[in-house]
Amino acid sequence: MSTTEQRVAIVTGAARGIGAATAVRLAAEGRAVAVLDLDEAACKDTVEKITAAGGTAIAVGCDVSDAEQVEAAVTRIASELGAPTVLVNNAGVLRDNLLFKMSESDWDTVMNVHLRGAFLMSRACQKHMVDAKFGRIVNLSSSSALGNRGQVNYSAAKAGLQGFTKTLAIELGKFGVTANAVAPGFIVTDMTAATAERVGMGFEEFQAAAATQIPVQRVGRPEDIANAIAFFTGEAAGFVSGQVMYVAGGPLN
Repeated sequence: MSTTEQRVAIVTGAARGIGAATAVRLAAEGRAVAVLDLDEAACKDTVEKITAAGGTAIAVGCDVSDAEQVEAAVTRIASELGAPTVLVNNAGVLRDNLLFKMSESDWDTVMNVHLRGAFLMSRACQKHMVDAKFGRIVNLSSSSALGNRGQVNYSAAKAGLQGFTKTLAIELGKFGVTANAVAPGFIVTDMTAATAERVGMGFEEFQAAAATQIPVQRVGRPEDIANAIAFFTGEAAGFVSGQVMYVAGGPLN
């Protein structure tokens, strides 16, 4: 058994979309995976897909913005699977609106899930990584970090995650822990379907319009992001830290 096969990974927001694809990919590479989402029952399909393929996975319900729930979830994962040394902070929500229409609740909800959630999960897991002298943290940013109409809260949170990532890389590097961020462009998920609805377009039409603006002339799939995350979480990526990889079918900055 290789070292990679012994690693325990946590993927937040893993009931569907990018999180589910990432959990499946990491399991295929030999990790035991904690499939974490707000609703534990919603993780069933991801867990079953992993176990049907011969992998190891458990479903964990947790609100990543709640410190007590995070501590309890990480303690449970360490007890049932082993010390988590791979963390993918993918959990996210949308509360899109133009600035003058955006409520304080819309702002706070997005900040709490994306930024507070990544902070709480990373803080809870880093002690296991430091003890193991190995760790991989991947935070999900977004091309929206560069600015996107109607997403002042989401854009700010995703930009904040980039600074968070770089600081984790500086603080934790001496313990064998790397931190990187993946910033997806247009990916076909429930969240982009919600965006299409917000702007009053059918989802198929929305995808087709987006593809014309992407150099590779197609929209992304959750598996495209899982591939990038798999690289950053790999054993061979130990000299890559504090980086932001835009996975968007072309250059964005």
